[in-house]
Amino acid sequence: MKRERLAALLKDCRRAGIYSLAGSSRPAIRAAAEGAGLSCCEVSFDDATGVEPVLAAIGRDLRFPAWYGANLDALKDCLTDLSWHPATGYVLLVVHAERLCAGNPAGWAMVNEVFAEAIAEWRERDVPMWVLHSADIDPLLARFPGA
Repeated sequence: MKRERLAALLKDCRRAGIYSLAGSSRPAIRAAAEGAGLSCCEVSFDDATGVEPVLAAIGRDLRFPAWYGANLDALKDCLTDLSWHPATGYVLLVVHAERLCAGNPAGWAMVNEVFAEAIAEWRERDVPMWVLHSADIDPLLARFPGA
């Protein structure tokens, strides 16, 4: 997909959501997001099979404020109030998500539920938020429509 079309897709908050993404697509997504004025951040779930290490990794990699409590409520609070990181939209690239998905399916579901709630809140404000897991790990996740 051409960069301009990919950028237009990423700006569309109605299509934003949680998807799986081929790892080789990450550079194109990053370039299109940045070209469209969207914030694009990468989070690594490397070495994290539990919810607590994943929450810590998200806070670290997204540079959450010092008050972030590394729990699910604080995750939602930070993801839905990004006043400390203003942008016209957000793309979150999650690498090594297979570790949490395989090692802790309940934790995987909880973290993705918070992602979905944040995406829905941003959608109400007409701001796109995408969470792209860079692995084909969960058969319930649709493939990213721009891949």
